[in-house]
Amino acid sequence: MTQETEEQWQPQVRARARQRAATSGGLVITCRATFGFTANGTSDDARVRDVITAVSPSHAARILDAKERGATDDELQPLLAEAITESYFREGGTARAGLRMNFRDVEHPQIDF
Repeated sequence: MTQETEEQWQPQVRARARQRAATSGGLVITCRATFGFTANGTSDDARVRDVITAVSPSHAARILDAKERGATDDELQPLLAEAITESYFREGGTARAGLRMNFRDVEHPQIDF
């Protein structure tokens, strides 16, 4: 009975968590990667950084949709880079509007609700 309950309950819990992330809650992305920047004609050489950042529901929706469609890591990487750039480095769109980020050598990406 426990197994049957968990089989029914877990998909519903995951579906609600995905819906909440895509509409109001967003996601938290944690990773270690090589980041480099270009902004307003200058550049910052790439270096390894550990990043933990909450991303917006709109970015969460695109990431979750891609995962649902079976996107590969190579297809997810640009979505993660865009989400991290916007939330962490551009501070949710309130700073450094011209910043472009190079994102490579990703280690242990983790996405949490």
